[in-house]
Amino acid sequence: MSGLEIERKFLVRNDDYKRQAQSSSRIQQGYICSGHGRTVRVRIRDNRGYLTIKGPSDAAGLSRYEFEKEITLDEAEHLMALCEPGSIDKTRYLVKSGTHTFEVDEFYGDNEGLVMAEVELGSEDEPFEKPDFIGEEVTGDRRYYNAHLVKKPFKTWGGDAG
Repeated sequence: MSGLEIERKFLVRNDDYKRQAQSSSRIQQGYICSGHGRTVRVRIRDNRGYLTIKGPSDAAGLSRYEFEKEITLDEAEHLMALCEPGSIDKTRYLVKSGTHTFEVDEFYGDNEGLVMAEVELGSEDEPFEKPDFIGEEVTGDRRYYNAHLVKKPFKTWGGDAG
């Protein structure tokens, strides 16, 4: 899959998403390279591997180019060894809301305590129904990008919030 990714990100205010989730999966990911808004990511989701390349976000942080290719689990495990220091460990819950599905990520390790939701849209102004657990919007706030969370984990934010 490749093309323009349009998404909005939100903090999650309670754990109601767990009861509403259709499914969940464990994700581990690392970055072969990340900088200037561009990333090459390796992901292991349950027992499947993926290689993803993302371009820089637009000024609002709503959209960017994304290319993703499924690779073998063995390839993903070998590529993880090439990644920059740090990794992301999270459970992703899928929650249907209206015609959209929210991906809710509960982070572990150095990002423990952070729970975010995102929804992919067909256009930047597409309306969508927010579930009750959705809190503050953080779309475009680069502190909440996974590639940033590897370098400056949530637990280190303290009073400066990143």
